[in-house]
Amino acid sequence: MFKSPSRLLSCLLSRPLRWSLGLLLLLLGGLLAFSYYQVGLSHRYTYDDVSQIPYNRVALILGTARYLAPGKPNPYFENRIHAAGELYRQGKATYFLVSGDNATLRYNEPREMRRALLKEGIPARFIYSDYAGFRTLDSVVRAAEVFGQQRFTVVSQPFHNERAIYLARQHGLEVIGYNAKDVATMLDLRTRLREVLARFKCLLDVYVLEKEPKFLGEAIVIGEPVSAGSPTQAQYDEEEEPLDQPGA
Repeated sequence: MFKSPSRLLSCLLSRPLRWSLGLLLLLLGGLLAFSYYQVGLSHRYTYDDVSQIPYNRVALILGTARYLAPGKPNPYFENRIHAAGELYRQGKATYFLVSGDNATLRYNEPREMRRALLKEGIPARFIYSDYAGFRTLDSVVRAAEVFGQQRFTVVSQPFHNERAIYLARQHGLEVIGYNAKDVATMLDLRTRLREVLARFKCLLDVYVLEKEPKFLGEAIVIGEPVSAGSPTQAQYDEEEEPLDQPGA
């Protein structure tokens, strides 16, 4: 008689081994749940209403791809840019630091965010670019270590803001978040599932691996003129329009 996979597995594994496997899965589930809850406590430092958020001199906009596929805009990107525009128009931030991946000449998150902010009405002199924001940890720590900001507002979707704020405050930074509009689609469901693992890795990076940014570099003072040859500000901004790779 044909046995179901679960019964077959039960036959192959001894009872102690089954107990050990069950306890291991239970422990893993508990760690994932704890990390998700722990990072989620940073929600207390986020704001949905632009009229309620305190003023910070600098807002850090976390990077993502401009397009999900050729010709298909990324709503995460668009909503973050719009949120940054709200902060500017309501006088809740003066300078904007766009931070993200700069994998290739044809995929450059900070350059795309900078161009979008210009279209949003934010003057170029108020926009700074960080091309080494490869991960959320890199973005928030570099905002302090390279750009000299101990207090700032981070701009992204709520789930991302919570993780960024958690990382920032673990590094002694006074950070709050302005929540960009979330994305209520299947894309959001996939992102939320991925966020469960990202939060677990977040705690692992902080308490076990003690991760630091991949690159630091020379200090840049926000609010002072940036030299034309600076590789973290102007090197890529005027190159031809890239064809963004798909990504979320």
